[in-house]
Parts: sequence; structure tokens; C-alpha cells
Amino acid sequence: MIADDDPGIVDAVEIILDFEGYQVSSTVNGATILAMQNEYPDLLLLDIWMSGFDGRDICRVLKQKQDTRGIPIIMISASRDIERSAYEAGADDFLAKPFEIDDLLGKIKKHLKDN
Repeated sequence: MIADDDPGIVDAVEIILDFEGYQVSSTVNGATILAMQNEYPDLLLLDIWMSGFDGRDICRVLKQKQDTRGIPIIMISASRDIERSAYEAGADDFLAKPFEIDDLLGKIKKHLKDN
């Protein structure tokens, strides 16, 4: 699942992941992630700065819940200097925007394999 309030990034990443054979869902709204029940993604690409929501807060909530704590979360942000706070919030990985597609695919493969 991709969660980013920039529809351009969501569309581009969704196309790439779909091409790579992944089933992809997306949202531009942080509330959608917090409202998830039963149907959880295998991995979450989560933007740190989403309108109305801080991705770090969403990450903390997901990592505290029994049902969602095992979902690998890769946080993405245009701000490189908040990488540490992403890990402190419980993120499994971090990717700074703009990112190379190969870096993104490598991180996704690593975390899906670890699961």
C-alpha cells in the first residue's frame, strides 16, 4: 500500500510496482490507513508529511496495535533530516525523495522477504 498526499507520486509508484508484479493499493488520506480492519497490506510505503496527518504518528499507532505491528513500514519524505525521527516512530526503513526506483524496489523486496 502507498500512502502519500501527492497524487503524482502515488500514480508513478503504483505504475512501477504494478509493472513489477505487485498488487498495489493506495490512498492520499492518512485516515484511511488508521481505519484499516482485517485487510492489511503486506507492506506500507508511508509519506511522513501528509495533509492533516503526520506519518510518524500513523506509524506509531500501527506499531502499537497487535494486528498491524508486523507490517513493514517504509517511510518516505522529501526532508532528509527527519530520517532519525522516522526510525524513532517505529519505521522499518526510510527513503528520501526524490528516490531511485531501484532503491525503492530493493527495500520492498528486502522487507517482504523478511516477513
